[in-house]
Amino acid sequence: MTFTPEQAVVASILLCVAGAVLTLLVSRNKTAAGWLAFAVTAVTAAMIISAVANVLTTGPSAHPALFWAMPKFGFALRIHVDGLTAVFLMLTALIAVPAAFYSITYMRHYEDYGVARYYPNFLLFLAAMYGLVSTTDMMWFFFIFWQLMTLPGYALIRFENKKPENIRAANKYLIMMQIACVATMIGAELLAVTGAKVSASASLKYDFDTVCANLPVMLVAKPGMTALAFALFLVGFGIKMGMWPFGQVWLPDAHPAAPSPVSAMLSGVMIKTGVYGLMRYFLWLVPPAAAADYPLAKWGLVVAVLGTITLFTGTMQALKQEQSKRLLAFHSIGQIGYILLGTGACMALLPAAGPNAAALAAIGFFGALFHVLNHGIFKGLLFLNAGSMLHATGTQDLNKMGGLMKFMPLTAITAIIASFSISGVPLFNGFVSKWSIYVAAVQGSSSAKYLAVCAVIAILTSALTLASFIKFFGVSFLSRTSALVTAHVAKHGRLEVGWMMQLPQVFLAALCVLLGVVPAIAFNVIQAALNASQHSFGVALAQAAPMTGSLLCGLEEINSAALFAPVALAMVLGLMFAVTRALSKLGAAQRRAAAPWLCGYAQEADCHRYVAHNFYGEIKRYFRWLGGKPRPQPGKEPDLKEH
Repeated sequence: MTFTPEQAVVASILLCVAGAVLTLLVSRNKTAAGWLAFAVTAVTAAMIISAVANVLTTGPSAHPALFWAMPKFGFALRIHVDGLTAVFLMLTALIAVPAAFYSITYMRHYEDYGVARYYPNFLLFLAAMYGLVSTTDMMWFFFIFWQLMTLPGYALIRFENKKPENIRAANKYLIMMQIACVATMIGAELLAVTGAKVSASASLKYDFDTVCANLPVMLVAKPGMTALAFALFLVGFGIKMGMWPFGQVWLPDAHPAAPSPVSAMLSGVMIKTGVYGLMRYFLWLVPPAAAADYPLAKWGLVVAVLGTITLFTGTMQALKQEQSKRLLAFHSIGQIGYILLGTGACMALLPAAGPNAAALAAIGFFGALFHVLNHGIFKGLLFLNAGSMLHATGTQDLNKMGGLMKFMPLTAITAIIASFSISGVPLFNGFVSKWSIYVAAVQGSSSAKYLAVCAVIAILTSALTLASFIKFFGVSFLSRTSALVTAHVAKHGRLEVGWMMQLPQVFLAALCVLLGVVPAIAFNVIQAALNASQHSFGVALAQAAPMTGSLLCGLEEINSAALFAPVALAMVLGLMFAVTRALSKLGAAQRRAAAPWLCGYAQEADCHRYVAHNFYGEIKRYFRWLGGKPRPQPGKEPDLKEH
């Protein structure tokens, strides 16, 4: 039986709902429930990937598919999968499958908690994300899917409900998501109601196409009302994605409270639905006929500046953290800032009159959308890494970790790959998307002067990200073995997680390397996505086609103005390593191992170790006004079931 892309999405949603019921029925057996949830996730992911491939290769359907309607109330479930939706659906499937597989073993260790509140909510959460990025209803089904994502997410964050701080984190999340929902729905109401009045429509409809058709008249007749609606969209979707100043309110508490696979879904996928809303509403809602009356460049200024503030504050606050998952949560805010900067640069440059403005706008959008994919992959991996570290040591406190590389070599390798990726190190996927954003911002500064300042701050912030992950990886994996790790090794004999928790980490790490060395894969997918989204400003972005490249020759942008050849770079670095290795062997020096000198102390102890708290003291002191103070550690040693 062959499904259309829209039918595949609806079938996936229904299958997830049915799977939620079935996993609830078998939840007494954690392993059986885990395998069932994984099977449902894998089947829906296969259906979604098939739908995505269909859209990217043959194009989207001409019209949205109608599955249910109540015209009297403007109520219609219409699903449409174009190229932009396809990218976000693909990301959801790519992260959900390893997260679900990782959960099978990970959830067994919550001895005091059953999984009746975990797997059903996980599947409902997944169903909501499939629906939210594919519905064309800006009111009723938007609300339904938003709540279907918010309420299970609330339950997952407060999964360990014996801890008061987890309940507080979940409550913050719930309140902020409802505020975001109200803001976006009021914005949709303003556009739909006012648009219906000024265009004398016979009925009130909240469908995306109807609102789009009414906007040209509304932008002329009610510019203030239209601006207010778009401002509400920015606030609502900004809260969802963790944009400054909203992200600091809920995100750093919610991500550490949730089980690690859920943290991977929250950071890797859920906050990206806010990015999807921002891109869809600001770049695909206004028809080309209204472009002259739509202040896209001004909105680009706002988004780019907010993105720059977000990336700097989030990363600087992450630099102060001493808990693994809290550090990663603040970095989610920082990385969202890069996506906002790329999107803002695109919005600012599209209306510009320069010869390369449209191409640079497309590069900015390419970078932003590629960073959506990259962040989902490497941040999902980092949260799984943090889950493995928590499983091995029983703590999130980086001060109490040390020497894990000796006992968890595979987790260490995947963690260093993820750390390089998020830090924007060449030959890893994070570099390529950030590089594209920098190219758009720097070269686009001739049309929008402020973009140069934004680019400089973003580049410096990338160095701060690397500094943060030197701390994250160094104190946990590379430093001398801590007393806590020594005790766990003595008790358990080994710390490395089993293959069922290793395999998802290896899969995501492989994607980080693949997209870093052969980024043309992702850019070809994004170009195909734009070709399948030729509506409104998507037409100009698709026609700009600023990238040329191949699997081996790398990327070329705007007639060789920017070049990146990762395969050639990898070959040069490999040759240099081989030469250095050969030179090091010429002297035939004897290798020996010796105990470290402890400055005269007779015994090695934790108080002599350089721990996370000791890193970057002066930076933390001079930037304490930014906030993000590390959470105080409890007096007692936490164990796994408390986290």
